[in-house]
Amino acid sequence: MSKPGLKYADTGVDYSALDPFKRLAQTAAAQTAGNAQRLGFTELSSSRGESAYLIEAADHFIAHVEEGLGTKNLVADAVHELTGRQYYDAIAQDTVAMIVNDMITLGALPVSVAMHAGVGDTRWFADEARAASLVAGWKHACDLARAVWGGGESPGLTGVVEPHAVVLAGSAVGVIKPKDRLITGNIAAGDAIVMFASTGIHANGLSLARKIAQSTGYDATLSDGRTYGEALLDPTHIYVPVIEDVQEAGIKLHYAVNITGHGWRKLMRAVEPFVYEIDTIPEPQPVFTFMQEHGPVDDAEAYGNFNMGAGFAVYARPEDVARIIEVAASHSIKAWLAGTIRKDADQKKVVIKPKNLTYEGDSLGVR
Repeated sequence: MSKPGLKYADTGVDYSALDPFKRLAQTAAAQTAGNAQRLGFTELSSSRGESAYLIEAADHFIAHVEEGLGTKNLVADAVHELTGRQYYDAIAQDTVAMIVNDMITLGALPVSVAMHAGVGDTRWFADEARAASLVAGWKHACDLARAVWGGGESPGLTGVVEPHAVVLAGSAVGVIKPKDRLITGNIAAGDAIVMFASTGIHANGLSLARKIAQSTGYDATLSDGRTYGEALLDPTHIYVPVIEDVQEAGIKLHYAVNITGHGWRKLMRAVEPFVYEIDTIPEPQPVFTFMQEHGPVDDAEAYGNFNMGAGFAVYARPEDVARIIEVAASHSIKAWLAGTIRKDADQKKVVIKPKNLTYEGDSLGVR
């Protein structure tokens, strides 16, 4: 008998349970907006439900993002046991990328980044090689993001976090200046969808990846000769320089998406209903092929939760596509024209034509 398909919800991460809480929190949070007025600020209410939150000042916007790594550090620990190599430099970059790649979706550039490293036992920091790897990786990632490492917090969370583990997360403050660099969600029918390549799984879907490793092991060999564990630990691209340089080139981006949780469903995150038609998809890295085979994980589950080779997307005028691709290439990041956006009454969906997949609007409940 064939093995039943593995679902992300089977790992204990169920977006149908997470998303209602997010929407509940957004509703309550919106009621606090007036508290900033006594300091001379107002919120940009349209940023609520987006990947970054914006406060409006006289001649600029201030952006704030809080994000976490998830469980990828558990993969780093397991592969360290097999290889003796420290991977905390790589997962430090993942953590920073999760933060700053969210920030740039609204056109904000990170100014300062803070680290949060909560441990179950403060002796976790006594491993000097691991600590040095984490610090070096965080510093390198801040340089890639063109941001200052401003500080952080390292709480001991005895009884909350497992003694051997760390919870990696962080936050960033950014700025949009001048104001016309705000990416507003000004999507129009006929806009082009430009996708940027990922390095691999990035930092989403690791709970499912770890579940697969329970049967395959992290030392299983992929089609390219690498091990499963090593491939999972490839650090996430930081797309900040691409977006900054695209804007410096005078290109107006209509929307931007960090393809993380919810996978390619995230392409329809904007409020207004459009149909996002994808004609050209990348060849997923061998790590995804391995996971689909050994889960097994079908295409609908894979593209609905993983980046499948595309880590970021922007929407722009067709005449700007060539220049966007050129700027990405200058940072050694592959980009391509993936599809187009069309208006069809109040329909909201993502259509991935090469895979004959359609995700309806109600499958994405982040607002």
